[in-house]
Amino acid sequence: MPSAEDIKQRIEAAIPGAVADVEDYTGTSDHFRANVTAEAFQGLSRIQQHQLVYRALEGEIGGSVHALALKTQAPATVPIIP
Repeated sequence: MPSAEDIKQRIEAAIPGAVADVEDYTGTSDHFRANVTAEAFQGLSRIQQHQLVYRALEGEIGGSVHALALKTQAPATVPIIP
């Protein structure tokens, strides 16, 4: 069974520039919560963002990972005020 760190590494390796925060919220190594921020999500719908993460974990979701609560976002941009 993967650890939270394993899942974090797989997500960050599969999505260039991604920063993932992953937690095993039951302590059983099969239910995880992940917050993922990546430039690659810019312009994508929430569904498309989640699909990128699920692809990174292909073979685990529905197998050894029973649940993944997922929050994705592109990095916030700060407007420049002249």
